[in-house]
Amino acid sequence: MASQENTQELRNLILVLGDQLCRNVSSLDGADRDQDIILMAEVSEEAGYVRHHKKKIAFLFSAMRHFARELEEDGWKVRYTKLDDPENSGSLAGEIERALDGQRFSRVVITEPGEYRVKSALDAWAEASGAVLEMRQDSRFLCSHERFQSWAEGRKQLRMEYFYREMRRETGLLMQGDQPEGGKWNFDQENRKPAKGDLCLPHPLETRPDAITEEVLDLVEARFGSHFGSLRPFWFAVTREGALQALEDFAEKALSCFGDYQDAMLEGERFLYHSVLSQYMNSGLLEPMEVCRRVERAYYEGDAPLNAAEGFIRQVIGWREYVRGIYWLNMPGYTEQNYFGASRPLPEFYWNGETGMACLAAAITQTRDEAYAHHIQRLMVTGNFAMLAGVDPHEVHEWYLAVYADAYEWVEAPNVIGMSQFADGGLLGSKPYAASGNYINKMSNHCAGCSYDVKRKTGEKACPFNSLYWDFLVRNAGKLRGNPRLRQVYRTWDRMSAERQNAYLEAAREVLERHLKE
Repeated sequence: MASQENTQELRNLILVLGDQLCRNVSSLDGADRDQDIILMAEVSEEAGYVRHHKKKIAFLFSAMRHFARELEEDGWKVRYTKLDDPENSGSLAGEIERALDGQRFSRVVITEPGEYRVKSALDAWAEASGAVLEMRQDSRFLCSHERFQSWAEGRKQLRMEYFYREMRRETGLLMQGDQPEGGKWNFDQENRKPAKGDLCLPHPLETRPDAITEEVLDLVEARFGSHFGSLRPFWFAVTREGALQALEDFAEKALSCFGDYQDAMLEGERFLYHSVLSQYMNSGLLEPMEVCRRVERAYYEGDAPLNAAEGFIRQVIGWREYVRGIYWLNMPGYTEQNYFGASRPLPEFYWNGETGMACLAAAITQTRDEAYAHHIQRLMVTGNFAMLAGVDPHEVHEWYLAVYADAYEWVEAPNVIGMSQFADGGLLGSKPYAASGNYINKMSNHCAGCSYDVKRKTGEKACPFNSLYWDFLVRNAGKLRGNPRLRQVYRTWDRMSAERQNAYLEAAREVLERHLKE
């Protein structure tokens, strides 16, 4: 896709980022095919600021190339820089400078980046260069930064449930007048069934790579071959049409059981009834409201129960919008928070999956192969272990940011720093999501084939989660004992004999020596 500039006076240089692949993105509002040029660029600065999963890089580069081609076919002038273009500057600011060189643009237009890091870099470039940079709000989200700040102001605690209700009222999703469908806002209690091996499980829709994607796969293998993850087989959709087909396939085949089993894990089954649509929403190929409307329609047409439709919609207009608000409300500095002062390094097995703990091996191996794991695997397996073991939350944050195809800092950081690691001290959630092996045994069948015994509390063959759970609570009692949701847990600890308490703490010390180093 070669440059199509000319020397006539132009109006706008419009920068479209790799997570803004949407015709309705605000930077294109009022744009003129004859006078404006769209700039898109694959730059090493973005591909390498963490060691992104190879599939993640390939997905974004291929989706960007397809989107640029669609824009050109629709009559837009597109200046597209491929990663291996000899003149590629390696940064977004550098590519803007190259595009401006010799051209008479009145301004640079961009939809606000989702990540604070990118926004700060572009603001700094504009200030240093003296260029006119118009940064527009991202209209794909329901709640602006200003509105979220206004909602949060004066509240002693920020809780997603109340924010979610406002989003339901505003959108009208699953509402009957001013009342929620079914008489309740939240059906989460119905969404915690463990899965069984005899379920008939669908697989997310697979898209066969075309010539553009194959070219990208070869590029990624050559340039990022040492990065984490398996590159092939590659089956993600990379166009809006493909993403819409994936949405329809989920609505027809998996949504009806999504609610019941959304917290379940099953050995050998990587997707269960999950949609695997988040990377399409987060990159712009799907718009969140159109996804929610399709899910709502499935409920009203009798194709999905209310607990499934409500649970899915809550994740999108509730949780997704809420964590974005938390991120921008607390940046910069949010990713550096470390409430418990945790300092251990991330275990090596997070990169290779080589651990006898079956649940962790399954989640990490799946992450390596698919650049995907569902929310309970992230929260209650990999996240739970890291928090219990006292791993530095910034290292955990960078791991999650690198390994998942849907990971952008605005959504990943609050989920990890706030929810998974409780490193923000309760700003996002009301208590740490700490759990022993009993939770994993209840919600999965991993324990049946594990090298460790979930029923054993101490000893070499005991499930490591069991002793680490109590060690975490004791280690952080000064900060957690007063938490109302943990009072009963601490009463249980206090009723234990000193001998049993010491056995747990000694077992935890041995686990940490085996699996981590200071």
